[in-house]
Amino acid sequence: MPDMSDTEPLGAPSRNPWGRAPSLDDIAAMAHAALDTLEEPFRTHARSVAVKVEDFADDETLKSLGMENPYELTGLYSGVAMTLETPSAPSQTPAMVWLYRLAILDEWAATGDITLEELVAHVVIHEFGHHFGWSDDEIDAINDAED
Repeated sequence: MPDMSDTEPLGAPSRNPWGRAPSLDDIAAMAHAALDTLEEPFRTHARSVAVKVEDFADDETLKSLGMENPYELTGLYSGVAMTLETPSAPSQTPAMVWLYRLAILDEWAATGDITLEELVAHVVIHEFGHHFGWSDDEIDAINDAED
């Protein structure tokens, strides 16, 4: 008779053979790894910006962007672009890049042709592009050139 001590009880959910979903800290580590690939002087400037990972954007953020579905927002830059900062009038808002884990995971599952690390890097570079003062069109052109 086989040893059943290692089996799960009948009706118990089976274990996920692929492991756990990436945590907030895992996404943050992927983001920092992507920042380490930036060329100078961008890498140095990026280190002064906080990266915060949450599951979703809060309701107030979504409302301010005219969004209802939290899965539509994978990242956000808050702060003043470097190109608009002046020594005589420094920003009172700290520069921060927000990454939204569940929205990123949802997009990653929907695309299926890139790694999670590649998607996180794409979102991170996009949001840091805003910190550097680049427009969405300029960021898209950079991303297209890399593809």
